[in-house]
Amino acid sequence: MIDPKIIRDDIALIQKTLQMRNMEGAIDVNELKEINEKRRALIAKIDQLREKRNRVSKEIGILKSKNEDASRLVAEMEGVGDAIKAAETELNTINELFDNMALSLPNILDPSVPYGRDERDNVVVRTWGEKPSFPFPPRPHYELGVNLDILDFERGVKLAGTRFYVYKGLAAQLERALINFMLDLHTREHGYTEIFGPFIVNDESMIGTGQYPKFKDEYYRIERDGLSLIPTAEVTLTNLYRDEIIEGDKLPIYLTMQSACFRREAGSAGKDTRGLIRVHQFQKVELVKFVEPETSMDELEKLTADAEKVLQRLNLHYRVVLLCSGDTSAASAKTYDIEVWMPGLDRYVEISSCSNFLDYQARRARIRYRKAKGEKPALVHTLNGSGLAAGRTLAAVMENYQREDGTIEIPEALKPYLAR
Repeated sequence: MIDPKIIRDDIALIQKTLQMRNMEGAIDVNELKEINEKRRALIAKIDQLREKRNRVSKEIGILKSKNEDASRLVAEMEGVGDAIKAAETELNTINELFDNMALSLPNILDPSVPYGRDERDNVVVRTWGEKPSFPFPPRPHYELGVNLDILDFERGVKLAGTRFYVYKGLAAQLERALINFMLDLHTREHGYTEIFGPFIVNDESMIGTGQYPKFKDEYYRIERDGLSLIPTAEVTLTNLYRDEIIEGDKLPIYLTMQSACFRREAGSAGKDTRGLIRVHQFQKVELVKFVEPETSMDELEKLTADAEKVLQRLNLHYRVVLLCSGDTSAASAKTYDIEVWMPGLDRYVEISSCSNFLDYQARRARIRYRKAKGEKPALVHTLNGSGLAAGRTLAAVMENYQREDGTIEIPEALKPYLAR
C-alpha cells in the first residue's frame, strides 16, 4: 500500500505509475482522490463535533453544579450525538471504498526501473559462467526424467490434474538434496535464520504481502475456513512481524524458509505445458529481509547475490535481468530476475525473482521499527527473493548435467547430501 499522502498530494505520480505498468484504466485515480477528500472532510467534521460535545458537556456540568437550567444545552447535545453517529456511519462506508481502491494500487516504481511493456523490454545486467556444450543434442528435463523413470507426469495428472507431477527415486532425492544445500548455504554463509511455518494462512496475511484483494482469483482458497494455500513462503515470513514494532537494534532481519507453493495460475496459457517449469505445486526456498529504509536498495543487491551463489556453487550458467516497468509485480518497486540456462529447452528460464517492496508491504501489514528508544516508530522496508525455486533448479541440474546415455551426473555441491 502506498503512502496516503501521495494520493492526497501527487495524483500525477500515481497516474504515471499506472501508465508505466500498463495499468491505465485499472483504477479511477480521480475517483480515489475524491473519496479520500470526502474521507478527510468527514474525519475533520467528526473531530469538530466531538470537540463541541466535550466543550458543551463541561458547560452543562458547570450549570448543573450551580443548580441552573441546562436543558437547552442537553437538547443540543442530543443532536450533536446523532450527527456524530451519522457521520461515523458515512465514514465507515467511505473508508471501505477508500481501502479497497488503495489496496489495489501498485507500488511506486524506483527511478532506476526502465520503462517497458513486457519481458521483451527487460535489461540484462550481468551473466555468469558459460553455456555448456554437448557432443549430442541435449534433451529437455521431462524427457530425461521419463526415460530414467524418475519423473511421472501421468500419475501426477491422475492424482490431481494437469500440471501436477510425481518424483520417483533420484528426482525426489535430488530435490531434497537441493533444498538442504540451499538452506545450509543461506543460514551458514549468508546470515539467514531458518524458519518453518504454516503453508496455509488467513486473508490478513495475503493482504499484507499484496496478493489480496486484487489477485484473489490466482490462488487456492479454502472458503469454509477463510484460509489460503501460500503461493510462496514470502507470505508466511513477512507476516511473522505483522502488527509489530521491531526494535531498531534487531535490524536487519534475514529469514529463510522451505515450503510448498501453490498457484492456481501456472503461467501463460499453452506455454511450458510439459515438465516442471509451470506447475500448480512446487517447492521453494524463500529469502525475506526486514531492513531500515536507507539500506534497502543495497540489501536488494546483496539478496540477489545470495540467490546467485546457489547457481554458482552448482556451476550453472545464468544471467541477471532488471525487470522493466511493465513486467515488475504490482507490489515491487524494483525487481531482478535470475534466469538459468536450460540447454534441453534451448533458452533461459526464470529461477529466482528478487524484489524490494520499500514500505509497501509494511504499510499493509503494519510492520514498524523504532530506531532508538523514545523515537516514533517508522515503517520498515521488506525484500524477498527465491533462493531458489527447487523444481526449476532440479530441471536445470538435469539438463546441464546430462550425459549422452541419458543418465545424469551429480554436481559436486550436492554429493555430500546424497552420500549414504
